Parts: sequence; C-alpha cells; structure tokens
Amino acid sequence: MGLYRVRVSTGASLCAGSNNQVQLWLVGQHGEAALGTRLRPARGKVTEVKVEVPEYLGPLLFVKLRKRHLLQDDAWFCSWISVQGPGAAGEEVRFPCYRWVEGDGVLSLPEGTGRTVFDDPQGLFRKLREEELEERRKRYRWGSWKDGLILNMAGAKLSDLPVDERFLEDKRVDFEASLAKGLADLAIKDTFNVLTCWKDLDDFNRIFWCGQSKLAERVRDSWKEDALFGYQFLNGANPMVLRRSSCLPARLVFPPGMEELQAQLQKELEGGTLFEADFSLLDGIKANVILCSQQHLAAPLVMLKLQPDGKLLPMVIQLQLPSTGTPPPLLFLPTDPPMVWLLAKCWVRSSDFQLHELQSHLLRGHLMAEVIAVATMRCLPSIHPVFKLLIPHLRYTLEINIRARTGLVSDMGVFDQVVSTGGGGHLELLKRAGAFLTYSSFCPPDDLADRGLLEVKSSFYAQDALRLWETISRYVEGIVSLHYKTDVAVKGDTELQTWCREITEIGLLGAQDRGFPVSLQSQEQLCHFLTMCIFTCTGQHSSVHLGQLDWYTWVPNAPCTMRLPPPTTKDATVETVMATLPNFHQASLQMSITWQLGRRQPIMEKKFSASLLTITTGPGSLADKPAWISPLRIDIA
Repeated sequence: MGLYRVRVSTGASLCAGSNNQVQLWLVGQHGEAALGTRLRPARGKVTEVKVEVPEYLGPLLFVKLRKRHLLQDDAWFCSWISVQGPGAAGEEVRFPCYRWVEGDGVLSLPEGTGRTVFDDPQGLFRKLREEELEERRKRYRWGSWKDGLILNMAGAKLSDLPVDERFLEDKRVDFEASLAKGLADLAIKDTFNVLTCWKDLDDFNRIFWCGQSKLAERVRDSWKEDALFGYQFLNGANPMVLRRSSCLPARLVFPPGMEELQAQLQKELEGGTLFEADFSLLDGIKANVILCSQQHLAAPLVMLKLQPDGKLLPMVIQLQLPSTGTPPPLLFLPTDPPMVWLLAKCWVRSSDFQLHELQSHLLRGHLMAEVIAVATMRCLPSIHPVFKLLIPHLRYTLEINIRARTGLVSDMGVFDQVVSTGGGGHLELLKRAGAFLTYSSFCPPDDLADRGLLEVKSSFYAQDALRLWETISRYVEGIVSLHYKTDVAVKGDTELQTWCREITEIGLLGAQDRGFPVSLQSQEQLCHFLTMCIFTCTGQHSSVHLGQLDWYTWVPNAPCTMRLPPPTTKDATVETVMATLPNFHQASLQMSITWQLGRRQPIMEKKFSASLLTITTGPGSLADKPAWISPLRIDIA
C-alpha cells in the first residue's frame, strides 16, 4: 500500500508511439492492483504517473498492460516500464519489454532479473514461461529454404515474420533508401557506359566515382601488387581460407623444369613459412549462364611465403586440379609476363569472392546466426538469463536473412544476374560448405591453431579475433557464474538443454558428428558454447561483412564473375584480361550491391561512430589501433 511512481518508456523509432490508451496493473507476491490512469504513449518519451495503491502488494513480480482501441489498432513499441515502491526510499524495479504491443490482449512483463527454473522455487513465473514458449513455438517455426542446407525460420516473405523481428521504421527507411540510391547509381553508370567500349583496366574508373571508401581507393591504386594480394588472405574481406602448410599439397604437380620452384617451396615448408589458400571446394561447381553467355569458374591453389617483415607473398598459382589423362595444370609464377601473372591473380580473387560471399559470409555468418536465433526464441523464455544474454546480438537477423534469400541468392536474384556461381551453382557450393561447419571452426582459439595462424603477427584478423573472443568469454563467464553455481545446475536446466539440442540436432541437421554438443554438462562447456554464439553473431560476422565496401568496390580486385575460361597458355594480353573480367554492367551492379551491403549504417552506428572519434584524433593515433579501425596498418610498400 502507498504511493507508487510508474514510468513508461516508448521507443524513439518512427511510429513507435500510439494513439491508443494503455492500462496497467501491478502484480506483487501478495496481491494485484489496477492503475486507474490510462496512458497515451508518445514516441521517444517517458510517461510518468503516480498512483495511490490501497492494497499491500508485496515484492513486485509483474506489470500487466493492455492497449485499448475503439476503431483502429495502433501498434506501440514499449521499451520498458519501471515502478518505484512506496516511500522516498522505495526500490525502483525495471520491467523490460522492447517489443511491439498490438491488439487488445493482456501482456505480462516479468521483473527484469534473469531467472532459471531453479531461481523460481515457488513457481511464481512457471506459468508465464510455459505460455510464452508455447506461443513462440507457433510463431517461430523451423523451415527449409533448400534441401541439404541448415534450417531457417519458416516463411518466404517479410510479412511472414513476427513483427518484433522486422526492421524498425527508421532502419527500414534507411535500408530501402540506400538500395534505391544504389540502383539509381547503377542506372546512371549504365547510361554513361552503354555505348562505350572498355579496352583498358583504367576504364573501370568510369564507374568508380561514388560510394567508395578511402581504403577502396588505396586498393584501386595498389591491387596489382603481390604484397596486397597476399595481405588480403590475412586481413582482407575473407581471412578464413589461409592456412599454414604441413606438407606440399598433393594436387600441386610439378612439370619438368620446375625443380627449382619445388625446392624453394620445400625450403619454406621446412622453415614453417609456407602457407596455402586452396579453393578446391569450387571444383566441379556448375558455372552460371548470364544472358545466354557462359560464365566460368576455377578452383585455384595459391602457395605463399611469409617474409620476416610480415608480408605474405605468392610463390605459385595453380588454377585447376589435375585430372587423369590430361597434362598437369599450368603453374603461374611471379616471373611470368605481367599480364599472365595478373590474370592468374584475378582468377584467385574471383574464386575468393565466391567462397567469401557464400561460405564465410552467408552460411557461416547469416545462416548460422539464424539457427541460433530461432532456437533461442523457441526454447528460452524472455526471463531466462541466457535469453537476455543473447538477444541483443540476434537483432534483425531474421529479416536481413529473408531479404538475402529473396533478393541476393533467389531465382533471378543478384547472384543469378552477375555472379559466376549463380544459376544453381551457389546452392551446390552452400551444400558442400555445410560439411565443413565444425564446432571448432567457429571458435578462433581452435580455428586459428588448426590453421597455423596463432603466431603470425601480421594477421591482424587473428590478433583481434582472439582479443574479442577473450573479452566475450570473460563477460559470459561473469553472467554464467551469477546464475549457475555448479555443473549440476547447468545439467539440470531443462530449458537450456532443450535449446542446445535444438541448435545441434534440428537447426544444424545433426551436427554432433562435427563436434557440436547436444547437451551442456558443465559451466565451462556452457561458457564456451555461449561465447561461440555471441562471437559468431558479432565479431566474426563483422570481419567478413564490413570489408566488402573496401575490398570489392574496385571490381578487378574481386571479380564477381569471369567471362572467359581459365587460361591454359601463358600468352595473356590486356585484351584477354578485359575480356575475362566482368563487363561494365556486371561491374556496376557489383559496385552498387557492395556499397549497399558494406556501407556504414547511420541508424545502427551513430553511437559507435561517436565513440570511435574519441580514439582517432589524428593520423598518428591510428597506427596502434586494431586493423579494422586503421587503414594505416596495411603495409604493402
């Protein structure tokens, strides 16, 4: 009993407020009281009311709310509700919501402290947990986009998503406006170049006049350099292919006269400085046909040496795997004529584009995050501490993935229009890559050790990934220790065990044979699994996503398609290179989509950018920052 101070926070995004009235109830351990005052929530505002409650409620457990309307339902985005108890020293209790309130049903918001099933011995929240999960399992259903791929959220259209999984209005407007700008730029470039004959690599500058970054300009100026070519395997858009060689690859067949090269490779191997990037996953993938024109794919192997100064330089490139009954594939060397060597590197960069976008980015980033998101929504109630830990990192995952499936890799999507793995090859590649979704490969300490990159000081990706993993791990350990005092508590949490099993056995199609756990038996195992989930959805995705604008805007550095077959002789000219690289329309579309995907998003990054400015006060201060902040870390001189 006494005077309660109630504050109701409404989200700041467009359309977050509502013209409907909201009624509240306070539910305590000893009673319930309806608040007579009805609120009309306003966008970006905190509405405060003080209400005299005659009953003794005891410790507050829930706030119940109901949005009433007469003629039209006006959705409301409620951020949180706080209640301060009677008296000047009354405790303020927060009830998080962060969801859309629609219709006129009653919504119960539990007090914000995370609780496992063991933290609720009296069963005060049991009914809420059960009802919430029952309702969620109806809305969040597993689906299969394509046979043989890990599962996704059921639903082929944005309208199939629960409203809480869709972009907020300002995010949606920003996203769609940027897409419209990209398509407008594409139309302008097509208009200016439709009657132009491209004859030289410098002609790509004709479409390189908007949307690029400072680093993209540096890539344009230096993309032919072997040092930058090697650097990208360490710190480019796709740092996931490179590994230290433990032996000379069996596919590397040396024709007569290559004994010196073989000896050089063997020397680097024995010194522990030989590395390889093998694109065998592309072997046999059917290439796209674009506007009746056959496109082409290769399955290259690159052998590189790590110099004492940290530079990674290519030693030899093989574009195809050997086949029985045919001469061994050509080996391309840095000593070959400049255009011959450049064309071989272009083939490698195009192959890296395919693996990056499909395996590293789409499959291991987006689709893996979707499995985690769907399992979390189906198995963990909002009061569960693991739900509270994970949910900020799963934001917008489901909508962006539906947009990808309906716009990028769909029938007649971007891949079908301009990418050499489009037209069905991309689906086969995704299925092949699924066999390499091992648990250890999602955990940087294990993955980098397996690939021999732990001690490579010029691998800024490796350094930053390990630091971020360690930071996330410490944070996770702190949260887990608050709620699970023993291994027995972990094993006995049925909601947690169901969640783990749903990820491994259902979402990942039975991935226990690839190291994923089907149950969590200890605090340590739980911390490791949660760290993997958060790192995959945050740092790892950023590492393969944000570099697209920098590394792919200059199209010759990462061709989306190749229009001629891989060379079988060493007589390439600039005309051969130009005839092989994407034409102006393909290149323009690659630039537009790259800008759309890789641009900074002001709605999402306003606070981050403000923080970044405080640690980058001048060019000199950048040198000791992580590589993703500082282009000055790129040393190719």
